[in-house]
Amino acid sequence: MTIRVISVGKLKEAYFTGACAEFQKRLSRFCTLETVEVADEKAPESLHPKDEALVRDKEGKRILKAIGEKDFVVALAIDGKQMSSEQFAAFLEEKETEARPLTFVIGGSLGLSDEVYARANAKLSFSRMTFPHRIARLLLLEQLYRGYKINRNETYHK
Repeated sequence: MTIRVISVGKLKEAYFTGACAEFQKRLSRFCTLETVEVADEKAPESLHPKDEALVRDKEGKRILKAIGEKDFVVALAIDGKQMSSEQFAAFLEEKETEARPLTFVIGGSLGLSDEVYARANAKLSFSRMTFPHRIARLLLLEQLYRGYKINRNETYHK
């Protein structure tokens, strides 16, 4: 299966790039993993809500260009569905049978645009807490790896 992770912004810190690279390497025996980083919009700390929407829309257009026509899209969102690791593993197993790319989208500091949410087939939440995109990406890669290990009854998950 092809899994694509689209995120706004780049990983800059060596500890995040190293950790993500490790999980990408581990995942390579289970799936084809593609990561796509789209540029984030530079914006001051305090923006008018209208300007925040403009930033989300610009980032959203970049995200939408990276999504394939047939992709099953999962937007990471604070109001998305929460799953246990076992439920996420079952979701992965179900998606493997559909023979279409599975794309996860991680927004920037202001979240995702309405257009991206409209394109999404599902919304997933790791927590009601907000995480920086770097941590969300690492969590996602780790949970993908854990899900594959669960589905193959291999040791890792506890």
